[in-house]
Amino acid sequence: MSQSLTSRTPKPKYDVVLIGGGIMSATLATLLHEFDPNLEIAIFERLGRFAKESTAAWNNAGTGHSAFCELNYTPEKPDGTIDISKAESIAEQFEISKQFWSYLLTKGYIHEPKDFINSCAHMSLVFGEKDAEYLKKRHDKMVESVLFSGMEFSTDHDKLREWIPLVMSKRNQSEIMAATKMDMGTDVNFGTLTRKMGRHLLEDSNVEVFLYHEVKDVDPREDGKWEMKVKDRIHNHKQEVVADFVFIGAGGYALPLLDSSDIKESEGYGGFPVSGQWLVTHNQELVEKHQAKVYTQATVDAPPMSVPHLDLRIIDGQKALLFGPFAGFSTKFLKEGSYLDLPESVNTKNLRSLFGAWWHNLPLTKYLIQQVAMTKSQRMQHLREFVKDAKEEDWELKVAGQRVQIIKKDEKEGGKLEFGTEVVVNKNGTIASLLGASPGASTAVYAMLNVLEKCFPEKLEGEWKSKLLEMVPSYGKKLAEHPELTEEVRNYTKEKLELEY
Repeated sequence: MSQSLTSRTPKPKYDVVLIGGGIMSATLATLLHEFDPNLEIAIFERLGRFAKESTAAWNNAGTGHSAFCELNYTPEKPDGTIDISKAESIAEQFEISKQFWSYLLTKGYIHEPKDFINSCAHMSLVFGEKDAEYLKKRHDKMVESVLFSGMEFSTDHDKLREWIPLVMSKRNQSEIMAATKMDMGTDVNFGTLTRKMGRHLLEDSNVEVFLYHEVKDVDPREDGKWEMKVKDRIHNHKQEVVADFVFIGAGGYALPLLDSSDIKESEGYGGFPVSGQWLVTHNQELVEKHQAKVYTQATVDAPPMSVPHLDLRIIDGQKALLFGPFAGFSTKFLKEGSYLDLPESVNTKNLRSLFGAWWHNLPLTKYLIQQVAMTKSQRMQHLREFVKDAKEEDWELKVAGQRVQIIKKDEKEGGKLEFGTEVVVNKNGTIASLLGASPGASTAVYAMLNVLEKCFPEKLEGEWKSKLLEMVPSYGKKLAEHPELTEEVRNYTKEKLELEY
C-alpha cells in the first residue's frame, strides 16, 4: 500500500466528498471526474483498501443481476398474468453498468475484463406442477421482450441433465421440474472491479483517496455546505473537512451518517442488520458439473433476498460453487463494525418505524431465528434439495457480507421493510446517500446516475450530456422499446467485456 494513502492529510475543503470505498463511491468518483476533471474530490474509506465490505467478492453472490433468473422480479398478478415491468427495469440497469465498464476499458482506465466479469448462464429452476406452470407462463411472457429473447425453457430431464448435470444426478425420472436458461448471464467480481477503478482514480486523476480515514459526523452549515469530522485511524488524529456536496456510500454505516446530517428526508429511516452465509465448495469435480447460476423460489415467509441459489463463482481465476444464502444475525452494521451499531441507531425519529416493521414482520423474525439456529448438517439438508448426494466434507461454511435492511416510515403500519436499493437526497441536492441491498452492486452505475440526476440536473442535461452519452450510449432510452439499440449495445459490451455466450 502506498505510504501516501495513510500519511497524507486531507485538505480542509473539497468540492465533493465521498464516504466509503465500495463500488458506489468508486463509480460516482469516476463519473464526476470524467464530467469535470477540475473538481476537487476526496474519498474517505475507514478500512485499509477499497471494497472490503459488501463489495468484496465473497460478501455477495456476484450475480450480474439482469432478472434472467430471479423469480421475485416477475410476480404473478391476481388475474394470473405475469408482470415483467420490474424485470425489464433491472435488466436495463445492468446494461447501463456494462456500457460504462466497456467505456472504461476503451479509454484504458481499466484492463483485463476477465478479472472481474465472466459469462455464466443464469437459470431459474422450480419443482412441482404448479411452479412449473408458473415458470412456463413467465417464460412465454418474458421472451416477448427484446431484453429476454433467447431465453430457453424445458421440463425435459434429458435437456436439464445437459444444462445442470450436478443438480440432475440421482433424480427420480418422475419428479416434475422446470427450468429456464439464459446464456447471456454473468458472474461479476465487484471487489476486483472496484479496486481497478480505485487504481485509476489514484494514479490517473486528481481524486484524493484516504484509507483508514473514518467520517464520524456530517453536519449542515449555515452557508449550505457540509462539515465532517474525519478520524485518521492510524495516527488517531481528528480534523474537520468541508464540502459542497457529500455522497454517503458507506454500506451499513450510511444510515447513522445520514441520520447525523439532520436532513428532513432521513426522518423515520431505521435499519435491521442481516448477515449471510454460504456453503462453498472448491472441489473441481463438482464445479465442472455446474457451470451456471441457478435460482429457485424463496420459501413461505422468507424475504426475497433469501432465495436459494446454487452458483458458479469465478474469483481470481479460481472456480468454486456457492449455495445459499442462509441468514445470520449480528447487531453490527458492517462486518468490521461494532456490536453497538444497532442499539445506537435507535432514536425517537425512527422508533415507531422500527417497532411497526417488527410487529408486521413477525414471520420474518421467526424465519431469521430459525436460520441463525441452523447447524451445518441442517444447511446441508437444504443443499441436498439441489444436489442429491452432496457430501458434508466437500462443503465449508463461509460468512458473507453484512447488510442493513432498510425500514421506512409507513403511515398505516408505522414502518415497513424495504428490500431494494434506495437513493435518499435532500431538497437542495447537496447530500445523497445510498441505502439498501439487492440488486445493489449490479446497478451501481444506474444508481449513481440517479444521484447525479437529482443533485446536478442542469449539468447532466447541459455541459455533461455529450460525455454521458459517450459513456452510456443508451442513456435516456428504454431498451425494451428499442430492439435495434438493445442489439447494438449488447454486441458492443459483449466485445469489450470479452463475454462468451
